[in-house]
Parts: sequence; C-alpha cells; structure tokens
Amino acid sequence: MSDAETADRAAGESGPSDRRREQRGWYFYDFACSVYSTSVLTVFIGPYLTSVAKAAADADGFVHPLGIPVRAGSLFAYAVSLSVVVAVLVMPLAGAAADRTGRKKPLLAVSAYLGAAATAGMFFLEGDRYLLGAFLLIVANASLAVSMVLYNAYLPQIAEPDERDAVSSRGWAFGYTSGALVLLLDLVLYTGHASFGLSESEAVRICLASAGLWWGAFTLVPLRRLRDRGVAPGEGAVGSGWRQLLATLRDMRRHPLTLSFLLAYLVYNDGVQTVISQASIYGSEELGLDQTTLITAVLLVQVLAVAGALGMGRLARTYGAKRTILGSLAVWTLILAAGYFLPAGAPVWFYALAAAIGLVLGGSQALSRSLFSHLVPRGKEAEYFSAYEMSDRGLSWLGPLVFGLAYQLTGSYRDAIISLVIFFVLGFVLLARVPVRKAVAAAGNPVPDRI
Repeated sequence: MSDAETADRAAGESGPSDRRREQRGWYFYDFACSVYSTSVLTVFIGPYLTSVAKAAADADGFVHPLGIPVRAGSLFAYAVSLSVVVAVLVMPLAGAAADRTGRKKPLLAVSAYLGAAATAGMFFLEGDRYLLGAFLLIVANASLAVSMVLYNAYLPQIAEPDERDAVSSRGWAFGYTSGALVLLLDLVLYTGHASFGLSESEAVRICLASAGLWWGAFTLVPLRRLRDRGVAPGEGAVGSGWRQLLATLRDMRRHPLTLSFLLAYLVYNDGVQTVISQASIYGSEELGLDQTTLITAVLLVQVLAVAGALGMGRLARTYGAKRTILGSLAVWTLILAAGYFLPAGAPVWFYALAAAIGLVLGGSQALSRSLFSHLVPRGKEAEYFSAYEMSDRGLSWLGPLVFGLAYQLTGSYRDAIISLVIFFVLGFVLLARVPVRKAVAAAGNPVPDRI
C-alpha cells in the first residue's frame, strides 16, 4: 500500500482500490434484500395473506384483529401501512446512532437478519393464521426499511460525486438481477408444485421462506467488505441517538432546498411504493389473473428494470439526474392512467404495463438516491439518509392506506388505482421547482458537471 493510501485510510477515507472493493460489496446488499421486495412483497404475500384472511373471515367477509372489523381484502394494505409507521419510529434513531457511533455495519447486520428471519418464518403461515402473517410482514418490512437507511448512508462514503449515479444504478441493477433470478426459480417451483409432491400452499410458503434465506446468506458479502468509519468518542448510542435526531431536524432547517427535494421525493415515491406493494392484489383480485401470470409479469419487470436502471443512468450523464427523473415521472403518470382502464382477464395488456413499469422503476429510484447523496452535508450521511428512507419507505404509508380504505368502502380496487396518479403529478411539480445545482452548493458539496 502506498503512503498516500495509508494516509487516506488513517483519515477514514478510501483509496481507489479500497473504494472499488467496498462498492462491489455494497452492490450485494441490493442483491440480498431485493428478493424480499420482489418475491415476497410484490408477488406472493399479498394474495396469499388475503386468502388466509378470507379463510378466517366471518360471513360478511370481515376479520376482527383486536376487535376491529377489517375487510379481509384490506388486511394486506393495512399491514403494509402499519409496518411503515413502525419503521418511522425506528429509522431516525438507527441513523442517528450510526453517525454518532460510526458503527453502521453492526446495525445493518441486526436489521437485515431480523428481517430475513421474519421472512423465513412465513413458512409457518397457513390455515387461518392471518395475525401471524400480518405480524411477520410488519417485522420484515420495517426491518428492511431500517437496513436501507444504513445501506444508503454508505453511498457518499464509497463513491466520488461524479460516480454516484453510476454506482447507485449498478446497485439497483444487482437487486433487480437477483429478483429476476429468484422469481424464475419460484416460477418453476410454483407451476410444477404437483410434480415436486407439493400443494399450491406449500409451494408458496417455500417461496416466501427461501427469500428470507437468500436475504440472510448474501448479506454476508457486504458485511465482510464494507467498513465502518471512526468518529470522535461520544455518549451512549441510544440516548445520544435521540438527541442527535433532534439536532438533525434542526440542522435540516438550515438546508431548505434539501428538504424541498425530500418533500418531492416523499410524494412521488409514495406512488411508486404503493404500485410495487399492491400490484399483485390488483392483478389477482380486480383483473382476475392467476398466480403464474403475476409471477411472469413481475419477472418481466425485474429483467427490464436492470436495463432501465443502467439506461437511465446513462441518460443522467447526458441530461442530468433531475431531468431524467422528471421524464420517468411523466411515464409513471401514463402507466397509472392506462392501468385504470386495463380489461379484466387480459394477460397481454397486463404484461405490456409490466414492461413499461420495468423500464422506469429501477432508474427513477436509483437516480433519486444518487441525487439526494449530493444534497447531504458531509459527516451527516446516516442521519440524512434516515430522513430519505422515511420518504422512501418510512412515510410511504399514505398510498397503501388509501388503497385499503378504498377497498374497505367500495369493494373495488379500480377506485384506488386512479388516486395514485396525483402522487406522480404533484411530485413532478415539486421536483421541477427544486434548483438542484444550488442545493448541492448549499450543502457544501462540489457540484457535478451534470446533475
């Protein structure tokens, strides 16, 4: 190791070779946890938990958790919404504790393996155990959100400003690659479950549990390659974490342009997250599509999302991340409008919509993450990314809640899907008003040539 690299390491900075090694390890957390988002959240758990809830429902189609009447078809959406509320309570504390102690990696390990264990535990979801299913979903979803705070906070530390769009996009591409691979295996198991001597329910439960095992196994790679940056000795993590969080909120008021971006992201990403989590319910319950069609459609999304993430990363190098994201939001608006008019029992049109979603899904998320990384003051990465993650997953409770309430009141998912258009339209307007070059400079960071 050269004297310069030694000095870099002593200062808590990475030399080029160390940085590339960390980047490769960082990609693998997307590779590990994305199978939860695809196989579990997007494909299997919604329809399966709904079927379990319907088995436990009364003659009017309601279950009664804690004595509250809930239409069985709304349980999944409500559980997703509640998991996000739980994450809101934990994520800021985790981010503040990580920055205060400099120990992101142990916190990443705890949250990742708690989520992986809850996902693996879904193997035991059968019969009328809808409360068990809702509980495991809440734990897994909240754990994923907390782990992503810590994972995203590494991005400004392992990538130079001019390479963050590419690094972030590669991370998403790794995630969509693993999602596609596992979904392909799930498709083989589900469609051929009888030849494997399994019932349909057993095949679904194996698909759910295997996602948890995959998540846990591949998390070992980033835990080996990422390294913690030291900080000055401070107070205990928990007490100082709450105090640091309050200080962070005060500090963020000094960066109103960063907050403006977060508000825009909160709005349009609420629409994105709701589409991801509720697509299988919409397809199975409203459009009458079978599970095989849903798996194949999401597999198509995963394959195209890899190309979409990398392609939009290249567009960002030419047109800037902000303009590219704005373009993706216009496409999202058209997708949701088309989704409202999809005819029932028509897989071809559902596949066409899935293809369009795949082309914009990965890129819009990856570029939003990399753009925000330019707006974070140095040394406050985990705290600010906890606020970002609250926007990404933690505050994305409104869309699922509206979706569930719409079905609770009307019994139709079409009435809920069209409401999501407003999230993309309003998000577009808010993002267009953010002067991102000025925001980067105001955060004290170098302004890239294209942003």
